[in-house]
Amino acid sequence: MTLKRLYTLTGFAAVIVIAIILVFTTWFTVDESDQAVIMTLGEVQDTVTESGLHVKWPWPIQKVEKLSKETFSLQFGYEEKDGDVKDFPAETKMITGDENIVLADMVVQWKISDPKKFLFSSEEPEEILYDSTSSSLRSIIGSSKIDDALTSGKADIEKEVQELLGELMAKYDIGISILAVKLQDVDLPNEEVRKSFTNVTDARETMNTKINEAKKYENQKREEALGEKDAIISKAQGDKTARIQKAIGETSKFNALFAEYKNAKELTQKRLILETIDQVLPNAQIYIMKDDGNTMKYLPLIDPSKGAQNPAQPAAPKASEEGSGSKDGQ
Repeated sequence: MTLKRLYTLTGFAAVIVIAIILVFTTWFTVDESDQAVIMTLGEVQDTVTESGLHVKWPWPIQKVEKLSKETFSLQFGYEEKDGDVKDFPAETKMITGDENIVLADMVVQWKISDPKKFLFSSEEPEEILYDSTSSSLRSIIGSSKIDDALTSGKADIEKEVQELLGELMAKYDIGISILAVKLQDVDLPNEEVRKSFTNVTDARETMNTKINEAKKYENQKREEALGEKDAIISKAQGDKTARIQKAIGETSKFNALFAEYKNAKELTQKRLILETIDQVLPNAQIYIMKDDGNTMKYLPLIDPSKGAQNPAQPAAPKASEEGSGSKDGQ
């Protein structure tokens, strides 16, 4: 083989290689779950988020770095692989605001919001995220009480951690956005402490139960007292109204009687006397006689078998010796 032929074959091979490079490096595809960063001579030129086929300058002028648009999970304090969970208690041990030790691990949901910053603003953005998660969780746990961390305050702790972690990511500006945080487990460091805390929790629950029962009894007695008070007030108001009406009736009766008295004083006086005697001595017999000194009066005896005469009727007159006696009944 001559030298000229060798040069020809070498040149032909170079052309083929260049052609292959041009064919395979002047276009690229982006999946729906990906986003791409185009770099021209090592400098970021553009970010592609639309899926499909795209054209670029051939390598080595331009190259493409693809990143996922999906949500990532950061496991803090533990690692789960193939169903096996490995804990890291040294990383999760922290002190609460009331100086108790707890073990807290967390999962952080995050995504790449700015591919350019994620690639070039820091060397290890995921490590920064991990350290920021640890710092945020320790800060919030350190200002919370152990009861909140172990029981009903977890939601508030998660919310505060997410806010603080989001502020740190914005401050570091590494192209990461926080979607959610979730406390996986918050526990006490050993069995003895867990038992003591359980006893305290049980005692607190018993106390709350007793307090609720006492409040229920208090409310029951208060309602009964209020009911009795309303009944007494209602009865008093009824008595008041009855007495007022009775007084009004008696006043009207007196006014009517007084009007009659003014018209016939003597007759009204006699009538009042008779009515009073009838009320005081309801079974008494009344005799009204006019004594002119000429007649001797006899006390009439009543036959018990015939019963008493009507007190309103005057007794029959008794004949005197002269036959001139008289009695007027009224």
